[in-house]
Amino acid sequence: MTNAATPEPRLKIEQYIGIQIKRQRQSQGLKIADVARLAGISQGMLSKIENAQVSTSLETLNRLCDTLGMPMSRLFSQFDQQGRDALLVKAGDGMEVVRRGTEKGHTYHLLNHSRGPKKSMEAYLVAMDDASEEFPTFSHPGTEFIHVLQGHIVYRHGNHLYELGPGDSLTFDSDIPHGPEKLLEVPIQLLSIMNYSSD
Repeated sequence: MTNAATPEPRLKIEQYIGIQIKRQRQSQGLKIADVARLAGISQGMLSKIENAQVSTSLETLNRLCDTLGMPMSRLFSQFDQQGRDALLVKAGDGMEVVRRGTEKGHTYHLLNHSRGPKKSMEAYLVAMDDASEEFPTFSHPGTEFIHVLQGHIVYRHGNHLYELGPGDSLTFDSDIPHGPEKLLEVPIQLLSIMNYSSD
């Protein structure tokens, strides 16, 4: 006989907010000092917010959300769904986030923004529509899987170039520099799934 899994205790609102703020900051590779300065609060205060050591005002949370490019409504959107075993993100509801490449014409919609405190996986719907742009390369821990939904692209991984079209997939070690080399046919939409698991 197998025992049913014991539900994890519900997070308090301060814990939930701290996790969301920290997750958004780390996903952009930003330091506490940078975010605190841009939001007009002290590093100590931001650290306390992220670690659920203080309750903060809506005004401060609004400044933090503005700094991180996250709508304030998203900060609380999943709080009441903590007890659920699955997360449904309807078409068009993925949280738009700022990442390296955004200024070069990438649009990122995070499709699994209700992860647990330990980040193990991220899924993005990435859109690119300017074939004339030169795109940066990326490098980060883990393994990445991309699947092209629309358009044609030449994608670089290290010294190798791969021409990808609708239905094509590529899986690779994301520690090695990678990214779009050339947009052959726009608009391009691709699904990008990043696995950070150390197992």
